[in-house]
Amino acid sequence: MRILLLTIGSAGDVHPFIGLGLALQKRGHSVKIITNPFFGEIANRVGLELVPLGQIETFRNAVADPMLWHKRKGTAVVFDLVLNGLRETYDAVVGNYLPGETVVVASSLGLAGRIAQDKLQIPTVTVHLSPSQFRSCTAPPKLPGLWMPAWLPMWVKKRMWAGGDQFVIDPMLAPRINALRTELGLEPVDGILRDFWNSPQRVIGLFPDWFASPQADWPPQSRLTGFPRYDEADACDVNPQLEQFLNDGDPPIVFTPGSAMYHGHKFFSASVEACKRLNRRGILLTKHTEQIPTNLPETIQHFGYVPFSRVLPRVAALVHHGGIGTSAQALAAGCRQLVTPFAHDQFDNADRLVRLGVARSIVAKKYTAASATRELSTLLDDAQVSDRCAEFANRLSGDDPVDRTCDLILEVGAGVVKV
Repeated sequence: MRILLLTIGSAGDVHPFIGLGLALQKRGHSVKIITNPFFGEIANRVGLELVPLGQIETFRNAVADPMLWHKRKGTAVVFDLVLNGLRETYDAVVGNYLPGETVVVASSLGLAGRIAQDKLQIPTVTVHLSPSQFRSCTAPPKLPGLWMPAWLPMWVKKRMWAGGDQFVIDPMLAPRINALRTELGLEPVDGILRDFWNSPQRVIGLFPDWFASPQADWPPQSRLTGFPRYDEADACDVNPQLEQFLNDGDPPIVFTPGSAMYHGHKFFSASVEACKRLNRRGILLTKHTEQIPTNLPETIQHFGYVPFSRVLPRVAALVHHGGIGTSAQALAAGCRQLVTPFAHDQFDNADRLVRLGVARSIVAKKYTAASATRELSTLLDDAQVSDRCAEFANRLSGDDPVDRTCDLILEVGAGVVKV
């Protein structure tokens, strides 16, 4: 088959699709990944053909926008970027489509893939990386601006979702989506995040059911497989400086606000001070060196990029933004987590990690040297957290969600699954 992997976003959005692409390619299928050329270098290194969306500067300008990380306004920024590239993305899908041979695998933001599916009846799978993309009244995700406690009557929750669709989401998304659909001779749609973004053939959640239990009001075509956990370990050389640092003392604490974060100055400054107060060694991870404080002590070192699977099994704790890929790597490594969510799905991921008993959480705006010191001290001294971390690491040991995901994708491509 020809597999078109459509993904829009940061490395956390692209890495799972690279892992899927490599697995599908290993099975003998032709694979192309449709994404921003910012990720062209890694695609080339691992041997995946990349179909470019936009320009590298488009990506850099997007992640440099501080509003992208605003707790409530960040979602509108993301969708504006998606809608601005809607026609180009649609053309990229259609231009690489061979009738009878192609299946499209589209991430949550791959709305153009759904339009192409409706226009040309292309077999399509929607992939949601985190539970927050699954709308529910029985178990609502923890999202910025969404207050839906368990005790609210079901009819109130349904009306809240409906009101969000009618007055916020559809007015933001539907006009430009329907403009393209009208141009293509398709009927207009509504309920963009209620129904439309989910392929009627198959929806795959890339997380295990113990992280988020499937709900009766999720799309019936949904299937969960597990965390894919691809992190470029197969394409990166071992960093000798990192190896030496890890070997030279007690397990350090790792700090990262995410690969796409350009505004982590306060985060890193507070983290350095917390390490000093705790008398702990630290590792600061970011490719954007301008965020790193100058004159770091010898006990704290900065690295641009390190595959988590190589470093997390050897550290005391991970302090991070709550990205789903980072969270999954820490769970697999049995690593304690302090989560500092900024925006998007990060709040829901943080909530789930805390409920699993493997993490503590501080919202990003309250992350200071004092709060980080206090929470890390509690986290590192809690034996129950250590036990829970070991329990979930054991659950993920030997798990092969990528293989199961490939099977589900190929079923759709082979016509086993009908609309």
